[in-house]
Amino acid sequence: MIPISPGRSRRATLAGAVCALLVAGTALTGCSEDPNEGTNGVGRLPADQIQTQAQKAAASVGTVRLHGSVQAGGRAYDLDMRLKPQGGIGSVSTEGQTFRLLRVGQELYLKADAAFWGKGGEDGDSKAADKLASKYVKVPKGDPSYTEFIGFTDKNVLLSGLLTLHGKLSTDGHHEQDGTRTVRVTGDDGAGGTLDVSLEGKPYPLRLVRAGEAGTLTFSAWGADFPLKKPAKDDTLDYGKQLPTS
Repeated sequence: MIPISPGRSRRATLAGAVCALLVAGTALTGCSEDPNEGTNGVGRLPADQIQTQAQKAAASVGTVRLHGSVQAGGRAYDLDMRLKPQGGIGSVSTEGQTFRLLRVGQELYLKADAAFWGKGGEDGDSKAADKLASKYVKVPKGDPSYTEFIGFTDKNVLLSGLLTLHGKLSTDGHHEQDGTRTVRVTGDDGAGGTLDVSLEGKPYPLRLVRAGEAGTLTFSAWGADFPLKKPAKDDTLDYGKQLPTS
């Protein structure tokens, strides 16, 4: 993200003050600052085109950080994930439990404490919990957890589903997200979700409020690479079959 420069902020403040003086002293009109001046111009587009430009910008770059909350499969999840085409890494919290996810290619690893693995309460699960705790456990592709969690590590899967608002689209003014100017697009006046799109540089999506109170997500570090590799052998456990219920 590109922050608003102090110089531009001072110029905008000075211009506003001069404008107010002119209007007050001479009754001049039409002296307002163009909110799209010095931006990438997407704020001048219709709402549907702003959404399209945001989707294209998101697809054009390989890496992103996704942070926030989502409702999926009847559960609430808090996510903090770094994603790129080769995989992703980060943390997920749900129902009071937090675990790490790591995907490299098609290999998915999950790391959690004994309380997570022993949550099922069965004797076999409890015995396995100590063995699995604090290790990156390779999730078998046939395990239900593989299907449930791999989507959290896939940039294309996540963003293709998230960055489409529902209902009639409209714009809802200019805003700011972490120091970056944005234009806001809403679906059905917010009932179908809201999306803040950057007016600085590429029109990346920066904040999403999902429809139906299904969570709020922020997007950052677009294009910023990060290391991604398989965990060390002594930090990895291949359970080799369906994981304990958790």
